[in-house]
Amino acid sequence: MSSLNASLCVIIPVYNHSDNLSTIVTRITKGKLPVILIDDGSDKSCKKIMRDLERAIDSITLESHPMNLGKGAAIKTGLQTALEKGFSHALQIDADGQHNINDIPHFINQMDKQPDALISGYPNYDSTVPKLRYYSRYATHLWVWINTLSGVIKDSMCGFRLYPVEQSCELLAAQKMGDRMEFDTEFFVRWYWSGEPIAQIQTNVSYPNNGVSHFKLFRDNILISWMHTRLFFGMLKRLPKLIKQNFF
Repeated sequence: MSSLNASLCVIIPVYNHSDNLSTIVTRITKGKLPVILIDDGSDKSCKKIMRDLERAIDSITLESHPMNLGKGAAIKTGLQTALEKGFSHALQIDADGQHNINDIPHFINQMDKQPDALISGYPNYDSTVPKLRYYSRYATHLWVWINTLSGVIKDSMCGFRLYPVEQSCELLAAQKMGDRMEFDTEFFVRWYWSGEPIAQIQTNVSYPNNGVSHFKLFRDNILISWMHTRLFFGMLKRLPKLIKQNFF
């Protein structure tokens, strides 16, 4: 794919993120980027914010789930919508205000250099990050390194990520993946297994005081553990290929 033919949209999964959403979307659309909002079963007040944004800004598309299906399911819907609208690339940004919108040009510059690459942020946290969340990420880092036989992936959990749309939808069609908080990591590992290119950009991450997290400690840890188990056995099936990919 030539970067000269690239067209970029932003996809934002939304589940009851009323406080920061308007500010995030307005800043992005002022930069002339079209936005696909995915309402993942939000409450009435958040739905109204999204409908108002869609009416006020021509470059916004709103897709809705009838109930909360999970962040991963929302990203899948966003990527499929981007494909149907003819976008070549989609930049995923979370709706909770953690991601640094000023870093978007860095992702675009990297897209121009590597239009076929999955371009993922890896976080540089400030003092606002909850310590438990910060250190618990290392368990996932370890499993990702095991399941790829590589330390190439610096952080698989960051939701600030630029997808080549067609290749991503092909991978999603070929590989069943989780629909909730396990999605970001599972997609990254399966993308790595596919042999497609990867680029990573350091990005500052802050946790706003009014930020909303929908991580469910018991449910999501169970789903993440099951995801790592699936990937481990998938790694064993791909062991000869991964050894060749990483060491020869």
